[in-house]
Amino acid sequence: MPRLSSLTRLVVVLLLLLFAAGSCVRKPVPVAGSVGPETRVYVVRHAEKDLTPDLADPPLTAAGQARAQALMAVIPRQTRLSAVFSTNTARTRATAQPLADARRLPVQLYDAGQLPELAARIRRDYPGQAVLVVGHSNTILETVEALGASRPVPTIPDAAYDYLLEVHLPLNPAQPATAQAHQYGQQMTP
Repeated sequence: MPRLSSLTRLVVVLLLLLFAAGSCVRKPVPVAGSVGPETRVYVVRHAEKDLTPDLADPPLTAAGQARAQALMAVIPRQTRLSAVFSTNTARTRATAQPLADARRLPVQLYDAGQLPELAARIRRDYPGQAVLVVGHSNTILETVEALGASRPVPTIPDAAYDYLLEVHLPLNPAQPATAQAHQYGQQMTP
């Protein structure tokens, strides 16, 4: 058997190492419950609040606390939630907190007067993931619009606490964002 030159041996060794390294590379496997080629944003209004007059920052009622618990069931466990956003009021934070605690996520505060900034942050920081945004009756449809989707319902009545708006943001910016309206928790009778 002929002897290989040092240079030839070095080339063979390098080729073997490259081949071995290439066989160890794995393609990413989709995570169970991951959103996939879109960003999913769940947008809800805070749950039922105390309507006592002159309360500067009303807390949730018992019905509101129950609805905040129901929010955990409506966003399936296999949906890998990456962030929870809330305005800085007691009622929105209390609506978001049970789900945030269950998923071991902090509640991140946002300014409801700066919805384009929130939308840009979600698109930039959470592509292909799922997030929750808790707002108010007069901001959740505007949040959907800031994310680039059309309103799935024309208005949210002040007495309605049960809307869950699901916004789908394709990662391809040429595709339009879409939104659907769902209801969750116990339906309130007028």
